[in-house]
Amino acid sequence: MEKLKIPYPVIVEGKYDRLRLLAVMQGQILTTEGFGLFKKKEKLALFRALAQKSPLIVLTDPDGAGTLIRAHIGSAVAPDRLIPLYVPRIAGKEPRKAAPSAEGTLGVEGQDAALLYELLKPFAEGEERTENPLSKADFFADGLTGCANAAARRAALAAAFDLPSDMTPNALLAALRVIATYDEYKAAVEALKKDDVEGEDAR
Repeated sequence: MEKLKIPYPVIVEGKYDRLRLLAVMQGQILTTEGFGLFKKKEKLALFRALAQKSPLIVLTDPDGAGTLIRAHIGSAVAPDRLIPLYVPRIAGKEPRKAAPSAEGTLGVEGQDAALLYELLKPFAEGEERTENPLSKADFFADGLTGCANAAARRAALAAAFDLPSDMTPNALLAALRVIATYDEYKAAVEALKKDDVEGEDAR
């Protein structure tokens, strides 16, 4: 498998995440040093400066800590300069660790190389990029925002794509535009609607 040439800086949490990505890509990979990002203002300043020259790919672990780190980067960098990528929540433990993480899920370093390759492939040099038309209007029309049970429906949709269930509407939209086609999104929404109907019939 030839390594992908990624033209954008990629931000991950730690050195083992970085090493994992280096197995599938060539390019600039920066670390937040975990929660060290919160203590080192110069690190956040670096990300802000880089974002003025190039979009930044942000790939953190699919847990609470990863969500906080991602949000902290988002507080300093404009949303249109960030490319948020997400790995699925998979139960397990990295071989180098004595115990699983607090949430018992694999981080970026524990993900399969083929999965990371496919996740980054759309952003590689020489790859044709197809814009996914999925929008906030689709979320509203499909009952994922603006109605009483929207949060529960978003959580169910996120689960269908192995994404964290507590993602904000904007984060979920950004993730789905990258990891799913528009047709796959619509199919998942139709499956949710079918489940809703069957649930109502069972009452």
